[in-house]
Amino acid sequence: MININRPRRSVLYMPGANTRALEKAKSLEADSLILDLEDAVAPDAKISARSNINAALESGFGHREAVVRINGLDTQWGLDDLKAFAHSKANAILLPKVESAAQIQKVAELLKELNPSHQLTIWAMIETPMAIFKLTEICNAHPLLETLVLGTSDLVKDLHARHTPGRVETLTALSLSVLAARAHHLCVLDGVHLSLDDPEGLKAACVQGRDMGFDGKTLIHPSQIALANKTFGPSSEEIEEAKQRIAAYEAASRTGAGIAVLNGKLIEELHIQDSKRILALAEAINSFNP
Repeated sequence: MININRPRRSVLYMPGANTRALEKAKSLEADSLILDLEDAVAPDAKISARSNINAALESGFGHREAVVRINGLDTQWGLDDLKAFAHSKANAILLPKVESAAQIQKVAELLKELNPSHQLTIWAMIETPMAIFKLTEICNAHPLLETLVLGTSDLVKDLHARHTPGRVETLTALSLSVLAARAHHLCVLDGVHLSLDDPEGLKAACVQGRDMGFDGKTLIHPSQIALANKTFGPSSEEIEEAKQRIAAYEAASRTGAGIAVLNGKLIEELHIQDSKRILALAEAINSFNP
């Protein structure tokens, strides 16, 4: 189940083979880091990348959440990856190319056998057409499952589609993933924006993802962090409006009314729930970034 006290506005992929990048990550303003052993690491560098990531975890990433993306358990590296990080200081294990509940359950079973010193949650990459059709099964797989991560690059490839500015090729998959995550109380993260010299495109993708309901965006470069943080975090105006909504509703409730009016708009219980969510997110952001 989603940890509502943990902001995940910006989630940066960091290649495990790059020790300089891992060191730099300790000073970045990303909420979370995905320390990658899969796509970003060549086969002959997988083993050394494990050591790099474990060393970086040992020294710590400060307030930043550290998630290790292992190789699939059906590869020659996957099981050893999981064993290497079961007793590390990682916060979660990200499993690539999830297409069934059984994959999540297998990781959960192995973690139980390995008996980690603290609870590691499980994140699932949703990056194939089959994964979209199996979303309900995946989301119900195990209580340790906390987050869905959209892998839109692989998804577009498998669809034989093309990347477009409006992301029409993935909108159905994105929307279904948000619906599944919300129905099962999971966190859900939008896919990456591949162009590093396209700030307007990144902004549009962030706004689109936020408006669709994503909790944050996965990123491929530190230059993308600030915009993701700004877009997926509540603005000062949103925070003030949330406070005003709650105050207006509470004042109306004291008179026996079930609704309130603020700036010409009706305020009901559903608006209060959302206002409390906004304030909780703002508080969580401030607690991790004082």
